[in-house]
Amino acid sequence: MSTQELHRQIAACRICEAALGFAPRPTVQFSSTSRILIIGQAPGSKVHASGIPWDDASGDRLREWTGLSREQMYDPETVALVPMGFCYPGKASGGDKPPRPECAPKWHDRVLATLPEDRLTLLVGTYAQAANLPETKGWTMQRRVEQWRDFAPDVFALPHPAWRSTIFMRRNPWFEAEVLPALREAVAARVS
Repeated sequence: MSTQELHRQIAACRICEAALGFAPRPTVQFSSTSRILIIGQAPGSKVHASGIPWDDASGDRLREWTGLSREQMYDPETVALVPMGFCYPGKASGGDKPPRPECAPKWHDRVLATLPEDRLTLLVGTYAQAANLPETKGWTMQRRVEQWRDFAPDVFALPHPAWRSTIFMRRNPWFEAEVLPALREAVAARVS
């Protein structure tokens, strides 16, 4: 199946509509040449409105962490943006609901099969890490990030870049001093 056909099928997907209670808007980006894969949680309300992945303050911070420009991040020939849940899951007290559980089992293997094997994978947040690093079951997100050398240079476990990550970075200065330079170097190697 072509990536174009897979994009079409994803855009038409409605498997979560009854659970959401509103019209789904699958938000994903990829191509057969995407050498950087960013797996996040699920789109927020701003992304649901715009239809552009990471089109919010979290996306700004993620671009800052990676060293990617806006143009690079939104170039599907370079970067695949594949969340655990493709649609905004709705509001919960204290934030958004978790990613809908239907998306990853239905779509991830099919999308990942279209990507180059020599890709860099960024696992952003607990949901992406738990699903893609099964050997770390029972670990906290902080432990996965602390153990970044166990996964690098092809995989990086990162905290979600929401406003709360400021607290994480303040409490863990090694993240900015050690992880981000290595991350930027790995990203630059896949962009050039």
